Amino acid sequence: MLHSFSSGGSRCARRGLVFVFIWGLVMIGALQYRRVENEVLQHDNPTMNDENYPTAGSWDHSLDISSASSSSSSQINNEQWQTSELTNDQKNLPLDYKSIKNLSNKLLLLNQREPLLDKSPPKTENELIKEIEKRLPSLPISYWMKNNDLVKSKNQNDNNIKSSNCVPHYPSIFDLEFNNIYWQTLKSSNGTFQLFGAYYDNRKLSRIGPAIRIVGMIDRIEPKIKTYCQLWYDGEREPKIVDIFEYKYIWFSKWGNYKQGIYQPYVIACKVPQSHWSKGPPASISLVEKPCNTATNNLRVIYNRPLKKKEFAVCVKGLDFLHEDLSVKLTEWIELITMLGADKIYFYELQVHPNVTKVLNYYEKLGKIEVTPLTLPGGQPNVPAFQHIYLTKKTNHKRQNELIPYNDCLYKHMYEYEYIALLDIDEVIMPVQDNTWSELMRRVLPKALSIRNETRASYNVRNVYFLDDLLHSHGSFDHVPRYMHMLQHVYRSKNFTKPNQYVKCFHNPERVVTLHNHFPLACLGAGCTSYPIDTEDAQLQHYRADCVKSLKKSCLQYRENSVMDTTIWRYKDKLVERVTKTLETLGFFGPG
Repeated sequence: MLHSFSSGGSRCARRGLVFVFIWGLVMIGALQYRRVENEVLQHDNPTMNDENYPTAGSWDHSLDISSASSSSSSQINNEQWQTSELTNDQKNLPLDYKSIKNLSNKLLLLNQREPLLDKSPPKTENELIKEIEKRLPSLPISYWMKNNDLVKSKNQNDNNIKSSNCVPHYPSIFDLEFNNIYWQTLKSSNGTFQLFGAYYDNRKLSRIGPAIRIVGMIDRIEPKIKTYCQLWYDGEREPKIVDIFEYKYIWFSKWGNYKQGIYQPYVIACKVPQSHWSKGPPASISLVEKPCNTATNNLRVIYNRPLKKKEFAVCVKGLDFLHEDLSVKLTEWIELITMLGADKIYFYELQVHPNVTKVLNYYEKLGKIEVTPLTLPGGQPNVPAFQHIYLTKKTNHKRQNELIPYNDCLYKHMYEYEYIALLDIDEVIMPVQDNTWSELMRRVLPKALSIRNETRASYNVRNVYFLDDLLHSHGSFDHVPRYMHMLQHVYRSKNFTKPNQYVKCFHNPERVVTLHNHFPLACLGAGCTSYPIDTEDAQLQHYRADCVKSLKKSCLQYRENSVMDTTIWRYKDKLVERVTKTLETLGFFGPG
C-alpha cells in the first residue's frame, strides 16, 4: 500500500510539474506576444516610452496593469489609435487577452481607414481624343474617328494593282508606323523618311500656289526617289494624288555630315491641285512610293490662322539639361523675354531636370509658354543620359536635329505672329535705346526701308559675350539678389563677334521657307535678304561660361577687353519682383 501511495504521489508530482511547465510556456508566449505588440505600437508612435510598454526582459511585476493600460491608451489616442475601454471582468483576465483585444481594436480602426485614391470616372472617348491630340498634334485622330468608314480591308496587295484607276485605302491610325513616339515612317526602296509634321502654306509670295509642306528627315542626301502625296479632304472618299514637288535641304554640304545613311533635315513640298485651291487645307496627308499604296503614315495638316496677328513669338530648340538645374536662370530668362515683348515662348523638350519641369509647367499653366516633347528619329538614342552624351559628342548630328523643332515652330505659327525669333535660354535680344522689341522694330524698319524699299526676310542682331568669369574679377552687386544671374553679370566683352557670325534674327514668317539657327536658308520672293540692326540699337547678349568652340582663339581677346554694360538694369526692379514671386510660389526658397 505504501508503495502504491508513493507511486500515486509521484504521478501527481509529475503531472504538477508538466502543468507548471506548460503554464510557464504559455506565460512566456504571452509576454513575447506583448513585447512584439509593443514594438509595433512604438514603431507607429515613436513618442511612446518603454516604461509604458515594457519588454519581456524588463517586465516589472509591481507595475500597475490598469495604469499602464490607461497611459498606453492615452498615447495611442494621440496617434489616432483609439481603443475601447476594457470592462472590470476583462481587466482581471490574463494579459494576453487584453493584448489581443487592443490589437483587434487597432486592426478594426485600420480597416476603417481608406487610402486617398483618384476616383475620377474613366475618360470618355472624346476626352481621350483631346488628350491624344495634345500629345501627338501630327496625328489626325479626330478626322479618322469621324471618317473611319473610309478604312477599307487591306487584303488587296498594293504591289499587284495593275489598274490605272486604283483607289488607295485610307490608312487606319492603328496601322501607321510610328518611330520614337512623335515620328511617322515611310520606308522606300531608296531611303527611309521620318516625318514630324505637315502644314498648309498659302502665303501670298509663294509661286507654287497653295502647298503642303512636311518637316522631317531622310537618310539620303539629294534624294532622287519619286514619291507621291495622298491628300485626304474632309467629306471626300478618295484622296487627291500629286507628285512631291521638291525636297528642300535645310543644310549646307560644307558644314559636314554630308553622307548617305545619316538622317538629314528636309522640308518636303506637295502642291495642292488647282481644283482644290478653294477648299482650304486637306485634313491629312500621306507620303507613299507608289500612288496606290496604302500609306504607313498619315499626318494631320496644321493650319493655325487667327483673325489678327500678334507681334513676337520665340522658339527654343530641344532642351537637353537632364542633370543641370537651370530652373532659377530659366525663370529669370522667361520673365525678361516676356517683358521685352514676347507674346509666347515655344519650348521643345528632350530631357530636363525635375525643377526645370516645375518651372515649365508653371508658366505653361499661365499661358506664357507652350512645351512640345521631342525625340530623335530613327536609330538615334533616346535613353536620356546616353542621348545627352550622343548630342555632346556628335555635334553635327545635334545641329541637324535642332533644325526640326525650329522649322516646326515656324510653320505652326507663321500666320500668328509678325516676327519669330529663335533663341537659346542664355540669349537675349536687348534693345539699347528702347524698352521693348516693338519700339525697337519701329526704329529699325524705317532705316531698313531707306536702304532698300522692301520687307526683309529677317533682321539680324550681332552677338556679344557676357562671360561668367568677367563678373568674378569685379565682384557681385549687393543691390541685386545673387540668384539673378543676368542682372549680376553686367560685364561684357568690348568687341562684338564679326558681322553675320553667331547672329540671331527676328524672322519674317511671310518670307521664310527654311530656317537655320542663325539665318533663313530659303525664302519666298526676293531671296533671303537680312537687315543688320545697328549695335547702337540692339545687341544679342549671350550669357556663357566660355565662348563657342570655334572662337577659342579669339576668346582670350574678348576676356581681356571688357566693359561694364548695365542696359539690363532698366528692368531690374520689375524683373526681381516677378522672379522672386515665382520662386516663392514654386517653393524654391524652402518652407517659411
